[in-house]
Amino acid sequence: MSRPPRSQPASRYQPYHGPAGGWGALRSVAQSWLGSGNALKNIRTLLKTNQNGGFDCPGCAWGDSPHDDTVKFCENGAKAVNWEATKRRVDAEFFARYSVSQLREQSDYWLEYQGRLTQPMRYDADTDHYLPIGWDAAFALIGEQLKRLETPHQAEFYTSGRASNEAAFLYQLFGRAFGTNNFPDCSNMCHEASGVALGGSIGVGKGTVTFDDFAHADAIFVLGQNPGTNHPRMLEPLREAVQRGAQVVCFNPLKERGLERFQHPQKPLEMLGNQDAPTNTAYFRPNLGGDLAALRGMAKFLLQWERDAQQQGTDAVFDHAFIEEHTQGLDDYLNVIDATPWSLIEGQSGLSCADIEQAARMYRHAERAIVCWAMGITQHRHSVATIQEIANLLLLRGNLGKPGAGACPVRGHSNVQGDRTMGINERPPAALLDAIEQRFSFSVPRAHGHNTVEAINAMLAGQAKVFIGLGGNFAQATPDSPRTHEALRNCELTVQISTKLNRSHLTIGKQALILPCLGRTDIDLQASGPQAVTVEDSFSMVHASWGQLTPLSPQMRSEPAIVAGIAAATLGKHPVDWHWLVEDYARIRELIEATIPGFADFNAKLKQPGGFYLGNAAARRTWNTASGLAQFKHRPLPLDLVPAEASRDGQTPDLILQTLRSHDQYNTTLYGLNDRYRGVKGMREVVFVNPSDLQRLGFENGEVVDLISLWDDGVKRKVRGFTLLAYDTPVGQAAAYYPETNPLVPLGSFGDGSHTPTSKFVAIKVIKIGKQTERDLLARA
Repeated sequence: MSRPPRSQPASRYQPYHGPAGGWGALRSVAQSWLGSGNALKNIRTLLKTNQNGGFDCPGCAWGDSPHDDTVKFCENGAKAVNWEATKRRVDAEFFARYSVSQLREQSDYWLEYQGRLTQPMRYDADTDHYLPIGWDAAFALIGEQLKRLETPHQAEFYTSGRASNEAAFLYQLFGRAFGTNNFPDCSNMCHEASGVALGGSIGVGKGTVTFDDFAHADAIFVLGQNPGTNHPRMLEPLREAVQRGAQVVCFNPLKERGLERFQHPQKPLEMLGNQDAPTNTAYFRPNLGGDLAALRGMAKFLLQWERDAQQQGTDAVFDHAFIEEHTQGLDDYLNVIDATPWSLIEGQSGLSCADIEQAARMYRHAERAIVCWAMGITQHRHSVATIQEIANLLLLRGNLGKPGAGACPVRGHSNVQGDRTMGINERPPAALLDAIEQRFSFSVPRAHGHNTVEAINAMLAGQAKVFIGLGGNFAQATPDSPRTHEALRNCELTVQISTKLNRSHLTIGKQALILPCLGRTDIDLQASGPQAVTVEDSFSMVHASWGQLTPLSPQMRSEPAIVAGIAAATLGKHPVDWHWLVEDYARIRELIEATIPGFADFNAKLKQPGGFYLGNAAARRTWNTASGLAQFKHRPLPLDLVPAEASRDGQTPDLILQTLRSHDQYNTTLYGLNDRYRGVKGMREVVFVNPSDLQRLGFENGEVVDLISLWDDGVKRKVRGFTLLAYDTPVGQAAAYYPETNPLVPLGSFGDGSHTPTSKFVAIKVIKIGKQTERDLLARA
């Protein structure tokens, strides 16, 4: 049995005083490298990360300068590479040793630490063990179950953002040829609101900026994002912006070290001198869910200054030429601004009028401004309205379609944006469906399919009976964990295409398969030779990824090959010869070129250093909206941030909770049990609470409590044994790690227009169960 390295006993919270990056990052990289069991080979592997001829980092989707050939991995990227490129194996011998019931008792950290899945396995209910199965038999089992369904809509085809463009394209083609648009996707749980909001405002559901734009911006606004942990390579352009005199303005309820100061681990003089540099010029801490009100307040100041300028005959604040030529709906939007009282803006935002005025002045005086955001913005009920307010601010001053300016939703997983480009979309645009019909000569389904929340509800109701997961950890990544687990258990068949063992392999239907796939670091050898896959980053750059390491087992297959095997067993050679396609991925890319806009000369363009820019119509000031113009969207502020459903049985919440990652984590993958920047060691079941809230609620620092979420649907949601840590959170707000707190996120609480779970706004009660002693903490560790 492989045991993960023990972290230091965790009874103490020790504030971290160092900068982001620096020596702490180097130590962390060294530990993950030595702990991989593949240290010598992984040195070379790490140096090929994000390089031309190398592989795309399996972590985040932050892009790189195509002109820079220096080392291009960060601390968490190194963790991701070493975590994947391990010598530890989870094989038939492992599953013979452990029953599924025994494995369920292990932690998520322990499960993934066991190593790479190396051969296909089938669950045997009689023995409660996974047993080996051949690939052909596994494909035949899936095909039989799919063909047995009463309707194709009883199947759910889930996709993780790690899947390549080639795998995603085949997957969506297979699903639609099978007859459904049921494509629940990890983007449904993160940036769905960005796509919906930007699509409605500017006609493109992606960011409009490129990597080079950051070097030309006069101001960069970073909203609801913690790049120090989630996108560490972003820290360098933020620091460089501050050094050249640009404004970097942060809005985040928590003080995050990466948004405060950064020490570059790749600069020897800086490291030896223990120097660091700031990554912001202003830091505002709004209430959870208060960003919409803060942005509205900024717009209100801009409008006031615009009217003053008109009266005084001075330079205009608004870009009137841009607005007149490119936009629609300004007057209605200005009326909404006028109708929004300052009392509501200050009350909801949690910021003073002076704070909002300072932020507005920084925006006004920037000729070119970029606004970045992540899940601190998207995982709220009114997230679509908030992002459209961002778009409104950009439109007021013409900050779209010019260098150094634009919208930048910073995506999480490495190809989550590319998957959507390839057609992983439960509500596909008609143009995509038309193109598929024309190229492949079959009638595609036109009805909307299931997103993630709808898929869970369909499985709970027995309306969906087969679940296939192309990567990810659906059981743990989703909200309302007990209900999601019940939904998966309701299925006739669950299939997980995975690199490592996780909770989803233990949360199974009546039949279950584990299909081990290659990772980004693995050499992908097909009939025509080694293959590259492609990915799309947050800046719409598409580039090739070549694996570097010999796979641990010849029984591991690539994601495109696995999808093709399932499709062939289900559909034969309709509408393509699936096996022929995966002999050479260039053939798949030719189909992408014929079907997806922007991929002309796909195979040829991949030979360019750094790949190629897919393009963005809004960045060219072409607006793919119904009117052909960018739209000012006008929505009033919500009357109350706390929804009515969060007052159960007359109770009001003690705190509003946001779920977040630790620094030793990427999505649901746990690399360790520490959170260096927040000063937590060896434990994850903690909840960060303002000291004044502890006093108000009658608790002490270090006390162990249970947490209950409030939602009026008759379902009790509770997590047990969380340690309270006095922390600098805004009053009335708390924070805790996911997936441990995902059971508190109600399945019925999701964003208007996006169906994204409201994981950043959970109304909770804190329940006293007795004080935890130092001895108790050490025993748990």
